[in-house]
Amino acid sequence: MTWTVTPAVTSQYLFRGVRLAGASLQPAVDFAYGPLALGLWSSVALEDHASGDGDPEIDFYGSYTIPLLRWSRVEAELVPGFQLYTYPDAERSRGYYRATLEPSVGANLIIAGVKLTPKAYYDFMLKGATFECAAAVAVPLPALGTELELSASIGTFRWKDIAADVDPAVKNWGDYWTVGAAVPYQVTANSSVKLTVLYSEGRNNFFKQGTSPREENESAVGRAAVTLSYAIDL
Repeated sequence: MTWTVTPAVTSQYLFRGVRLAGASLQPAVDFAYGPLALGLWSSVALEDHASGDGDPEIDFYGSYTIPLLRWSRVEAELVPGFQLYTYPDAERSRGYYRATLEPSVGANLIIAGVKLTPKAYYDFMLKGATFECAAAVAVPLPALGTELELSASIGTFRWKDIAADVDPAVKNWGDYWTVGAAVPYQVTANSSVKLTVLYSEGRNNFFKQGTSPREENESAVGRAAVTLSYAIDL
């Protein structure tokens, strides 16, 4: 059983190819007990904050890892999970939901140290699915006493009802991809710092309400973000 507390600060809050805020504080608390993982993650904007919208954000999540295959340098796992997004200050009168629930099912395929994670999500409030595939690999840096963590993901989503109490419903769909690199550094036996740099880009991201012409999401463009985090196991 392990508790991990991770305070973090990022230069931009990017989610599925969309910029949601500028510089933000993003602390997290994780609990792991064997195959069970539970956690709480939050984001508080330090800039570009508008009252009554989706900031701050407090998310609760969980997953359960089920081993399927272990053979030589190949591993396969099934990972059902969920994400509960909450927005305490959101004003429903302005079209913002105060919470949405997004269960998911994914798989971890580890082949010779390369981890592939295809995953499918469905948001019951937004009434739509997201499909994503991620890849990750760690490159040892023995001269520096650490490693370089490389990651990439590509995804697509389609939501049918993104605005609360609006008729006709507002649809939102789009594609995105992200690449990133991180360098962790062990500070003590149970704590570490990590510097992460990523680039995320949204494409073909549009809004559409009823028979009105679709409108491009101006926040879905290519952007880079730098995150500094500190993790300590309790």
